[in-house]
Amino acid sequence: MAMTITEKILAKAAGLKSVSAGDNVWVQADILMTHDVCGPGTIGIFHREFGRDAKVCDRERIVLTPDHYIFTKDEKCLRNIDACREFAREQQLPYFYDPGTESYSGVCHLTLPQRGHCRPGEVMFGTDSHTCTHGAFGEFATGIGNTDAAFVMGTGRLLIKVPASQKFVIDGVLPRGVMAKDIILRIIGDIGVEGANYQAMEFSGSTINALSMEERMTICNMAIEAGAKNGIIAADAQTLAYVRQRSTKPFSCLESDPDATYAAVHHYQAETLEPVVALPHSPDHKATAAACGDRKIDRAYIGSCTGGKTEDFVAAAQVLDGRQVAVPTFLVPATTEVEADLDRVMVNGRPLNAIFKAAGCLPPAPPSCAACLGGPVDTFGRCNQSEVCISTTNRNFIGRMGSKTAAVILASPMTVAASALTGHITDPREFLK
Repeated sequence: MAMTITEKILAKAAGLKSVSAGDNVWVQADILMTHDVCGPGTIGIFHREFGRDAKVCDRERIVLTPDHYIFTKDEKCLRNIDACREFAREQQLPYFYDPGTESYSGVCHLTLPQRGHCRPGEVMFGTDSHTCTHGAFGEFATGIGNTDAAFVMGTGRLLIKVPASQKFVIDGVLPRGVMAKDIILRIIGDIGVEGANYQAMEFSGSTINALSMEERMTICNMAIEAGAKNGIIAADAQTLAYVRQRSTKPFSCLESDPDATYAAVHHYQAETLEPVVALPHSPDHKATAAACGDRKIDRAYIGSCTGGKTEDFVAAAQVLDGRQVAVPTFLVPATTEVEADLDRVMVNGRPLNAIFKAAGCLPPAPPSCAACLGGPVDTFGRCNQSEVCISTTNRNFIGRMGSKTAAVILASPMTVAASALTGHITDPREFLK
């Protein structure tokens, strides 16, 4: 029976020869991730259902990484971290990335691959909708709620419905100034925020194959913004090199059969793509950057699991080098590894931090989710009333980055950097000629 990569992974995890879209199957989880927002709720349900002295099914499969509301004086947020810390201690969890210690890493969705928790062919559940990021490594990765997470904690399994798949084939060479963020914003704009409801978004083609792992992560990260259950890209030599550098555990690579059944197949030619933005207040409110030059901005923000990776800062630096920003420009490295890269990675012979400082950007914040999810009033980069922010983040809902009267525009790191220079939405190709 022909199957998609998503169906093959779920069949393997269920111990079955084959599955079809719509089947309900019990699957074995390879990794469960939770953080400071959902961790305490998950832990509370686990204790309630399995007993106060119960132990998790497999400590090696649990990753606990606070990242959302950590650099704050808010007592309730800090209490959440204390709850995670206490649980990690009582369960003797080996993968607790504790804020304030050397083990701390940063945003969960970049921590997981950097710390070797992502492997092709596996099943990953996370109490965060953007867990779909990790489909970039050829695995089935999806977000779940606290109750489901508590069940996985106690049993290692979960009953799920096998999603149908949509395939997105992108071929050709991307024009200069066009990034993975532009690809996924274009796709979401085309199919809408409900265009892939409870389906797998499978990405393939020569353009996808040429993308770095970080750029592939950007694409899979935003699959949820089209309503998808997961995003996925089959593993290749580049995937294997990344994973084997960070993990010694065995894994199996799977790929879709040529005659697999899809709910829809979409084709794009890379040469026709251009920088795009998502205007307030929805990720599918698509427009080209070139057509929005009359829209002023009050601030620029480069960070998050979607746009706070090393390559995101390199892309921004290519635009900012030798120029001055016209609006406050916030920088938030996603992890401590990225934070270190700001000093050791060079663009045009200079460290990234030197370029950002010379351009007038604000000093980088400590690695975290920061303003991407709004957060307490003392959150770095939190939007104020009526501000318009152009951002590398993944959501631009009302109130997403702070004030309910603020407006968020989603864009690639290059487009955000170009807009920071002019004070209005700007096509980055203007600075890359």
